[in-house]
Amino acid sequence: MLKIGIVGFGFMGRMHYRCWKALESARIVAVCDPCAGALRTSGKGVGNIAGADGEVDLSDIAVYSDPEELFARERLDAVSITVPTHLHAAWAVRALDAGIHVLCEKPMALTRADGLRMMEAAERNNKVLQIGHCIRFWPEYAKATELVDSGAYGRVITATFQRLSATARSKRGTWFSNEEQSGGMVFDLHIHDTDFIQHLFGMPASVCSHGALTPAGLAHIVTHYRYGDDKLVVAEGGWSMLPSCGFEMKFNIILERAVISYDNKRSPTLKLYPAEGEPVVPPLETGDGYSRQIEHFARRVRGEDVPPVVTPRQAWDSLRIAEAERESARKGTHVDIV
Repeated sequence: MLKIGIVGFGFMGRMHYRCWKALESARIVAVCDPCAGALRTSGKGVGNIAGADGEVDLSDIAVYSDPEELFARERLDAVSITVPTHLHAAWAVRALDAGIHVLCEKPMALTRADGLRMMEAAERNNKVLQIGHCIRFWPEYAKATELVDSGAYGRVITATFQRLSATARSKRGTWFSNEEQSGGMVFDLHIHDTDFIQHLFGMPASVCSHGALTPAGLAHIVTHYRYGDDKLVVAEGGWSMLPSCGFEMKFNIILERAVISYDNKRSPTLKLYPAEGEPVVPPLETGDGYSRQIEHFARRVRGEDVPPVVTPRQAWDSLRIAEAERESARKGTHVDIV
């Protein structure tokens, strides 16, 4: 039985709580948050995607306000780091140095230097470090990866991705709206698609981004990812939608002999349109990206021979791309990935 801790108990901490509680092979033994209110409230109505709302029962779980005390007093096998982004590196490194496997929420860190510190700590202590790029595990995105990689429908001609939320309005005044703490829209929201594009196609040679700049930072971005062939890959992200619009994520991948289309507001969400025949609804794995990534992480911690879906280096590479996108949007020119 894996002994699990959770550091940070806001929306994402509660999402991890829900996923860990569902695993028979794991037991949450401790949670930590410096904000006492975060441990008292139900967490209802927060976040873009359902699953973290509802009451939580901490009656048989140790509660801490200081991660240092948690790491020193509890014999943990693994910990979920779900604190604000600017704290990821510090607490991930401390946990790894305490001999604890780490699942850290995305983005990996705010800077490449901090990301390197995390990777070095994992290597130094021979521990698993997994970054929570849950979109790689999301059933529809995982099926799209399978279909593209199969080669059954030929090469990709065009791939477009979109992710829109109301974060700028719904979380005004919180750490999300502070670019020095969250990295802003590019690092907190848009990086989901940046990372998935890297997962699907590898590292782009350069990016060309256009953005809508507000006093709070970039509110919207459109990026062209340039590869060494003639396919067109574009992603759009923004968090200035009105709350009544809801959260949207979608993609269209156009191949030589089929189109793979996903829209989270449509049912069924994923469709395959082949060059010949009727549209197909591909079978999907059960669960969501959050639960599937935690189950995968738990298997790796137990020492099972499963290949990593996202490596620390790949998560670090996504930081490199996101940094280049932000620079490109601000300068108004393409930026090479170095």
